[in-house]
Amino acid sequence: MLLAIPPIAQSIAVEFKHDTFRTHQSRLLQLLSHCTDLSQLKKIHARALRSFSTHESSLFLFSRILHVSSLIDFDYACRVFDRIDNPNSFMWNTLIGACARSFDRKEQAILLFYRMLEEGSVEPDKHTFPFLLKACAYVFALSEGKQAHAHIVKLGLDSDVYVGNSLIHLYASCGCLNFALKLFEKMPKRSLVSWNVTIDAFVQCGLFENALKLFVEMQDVFEPDGYTMQSVISACAGIGALSLGMWAHAYVLRKAGGAMSADVLINSSLVDMYSKCGSLRMAQEVFETMPKHDLNSWNSMILGLAMHGRAESALRCFSRLVKMKQFLPNSVTFVGVLSACNHRGMVAEGRKYFDMMVNEYKIEPRLEHYGCLVDLLSRSGFIDEALELVANMHIKPDAVIWRSLLDACCKQNAGVELSEEVALQILESEKAASSGVYVLLSKVYASACQWNDAGLVRKAMADQGVAKEPGCSLIEVDGISHEFFAGDASHPKIKEIYDVIDLIEEKLEKDGYSPDYSQATMVDEPDNVKQQSLRLHSERLAIAFGLLNMKPGMPIRIFKNLRVCNDCHQVTKSISRIFNVEIIMRDRNRFHHVKNGLCSCMDFW
Repeated sequence: MLLAIPPIAQSIAVEFKHDTFRTHQSRLLQLLSHCTDLSQLKKIHARALRSFSTHESSLFLFSRILHVSSLIDFDYACRVFDRIDNPNSFMWNTLIGACARSFDRKEQAILLFYRMLEEGSVEPDKHTFPFLLKACAYVFALSEGKQAHAHIVKLGLDSDVYVGNSLIHLYASCGCLNFALKLFEKMPKRSLVSWNVTIDAFVQCGLFENALKLFVEMQDVFEPDGYTMQSVISACAGIGALSLGMWAHAYVLRKAGGAMSADVLINSSLVDMYSKCGSLRMAQEVFETMPKHDLNSWNSMILGLAMHGRAESALRCFSRLVKMKQFLPNSVTFVGVLSACNHRGMVAEGRKYFDMMVNEYKIEPRLEHYGCLVDLLSRSGFIDEALELVANMHIKPDAVIWRSLLDACCKQNAGVELSEEVALQILESEKAASSGVYVLLSKVYASACQWNDAGLVRKAMADQGVAKEPGCSLIEVDGISHEFFAGDASHPKIKEIYDVIDLIEEKLEKDGYSPDYSQATMVDEPDNVKQQSLRLHSERLAIAFGLLNMKPGMPIRIFKNLRVCNDCHQVTKSISRIFNVEIIMRDRNRFHHVKNGLCSCMDFW
């Protein structure tokens, strides 16, 4: 018959007087390995204090007590630490590491490091700095991180791979990508983590192509792991590289018998990637087959549906999340819900969900939430209500919100005086003036036939060196991305592309097409010049290239950096009907699924 193991409390009560010093310490260490709550920990600590005090021969025991207490109760760990006369580096590292891992004690980790230096009884080592640099990165403490870097060099620890990885992460997190890259290039030895941190740094800075190039280099020395693939999938999402994203998905499925495919973070990244690459069906398939969901995966699906104009499906997905009662919606969830309402002009629903977020879930609105509702209200004709909402915001509206209002003023013919006031607010909100406000204001003046004022706006742009952001569109054919700018003539197949443009123009003319000049570049140019400008917009060049190269039955996927103009939107619908092709276009704000002359946005974008 097996004897039951006595509870920890009973074990502690056992007499130790016949044990040797080493046996006694070993038994306490064994009890610590099973300790799970503060009450047990205090009893073990009390026994240790009675038996050993904190003399040098028992420092390892008290180091373990400190480590366990840091996991169970940080305040108690601090009291344990303060009772130790000469804490060693392990003890300092234990406490600094506990702070670095804690959600709200990152700054305390930095203060502990300074205290460690001031007391001077022990020097920081190669285990200290990864904890410290992690805390600095989290709170964007670049100055403190640089000081730590100086200590690292002084102590000769800059060649340590773990310290090097932490420094790369610090500089990348604080936006100093050049420093991070220099460190990576100078590392005498790199681990897989070194590559992962640097690839992720490119992704976080929006340099997706650089991230993918580095990924290709990495494969010569290391096999990708889950962290690598998550960054690669995010990079694919950033540039709309569907073919490479599908390859990454296939790699995840076959790696280690598909073990990666159960990773909730990777699956959430796949949902996001497929959504942003225009394959909503694949995004939904990944989401529905995930073995486990977290709130991030729900948010990715809701945001994906919203981005594609599938407002009803996005709201149904939100209802499923709420009914499950497994996760509470957060601020990101409501960005997705409000975006869904915004992309379909669902004003009543937008008001309802904004009120639900504030009053039912007690989530304080952020600029993104206000931005969605202001854009929805103003574009739906409720400009006065949108202005009232902006006036009553508890935070200062940014230039994005004011631009939404100005764009609505332009479309709704809200009047020159109001438009001028909104434009002034944009200029005051922006650190550096962008072209968008000048272009919109020029259109307002043109609509009111105030040609002199429109000319003065363009002159002001030239005087201040503000250039209009050029339209740029990407299309992927056979896994290769092709980039087109408005008026582009640099592509190797430009002659064939222009021939297709001519064919499109011919068929459009027979179809009764009449150009919409409202968003042509120069409001006072002759109509034939404006039409020439419109026909060479970047998305039209990309669509022509797609018609030239895509296999029959395959959709043409376009990724554009700006919002699609009225004329190009109408032309895209006509092309889909005349040439019997599906066109999926992602502009700055959303996706347009165009088929048989109809668009998923229902002409509300």
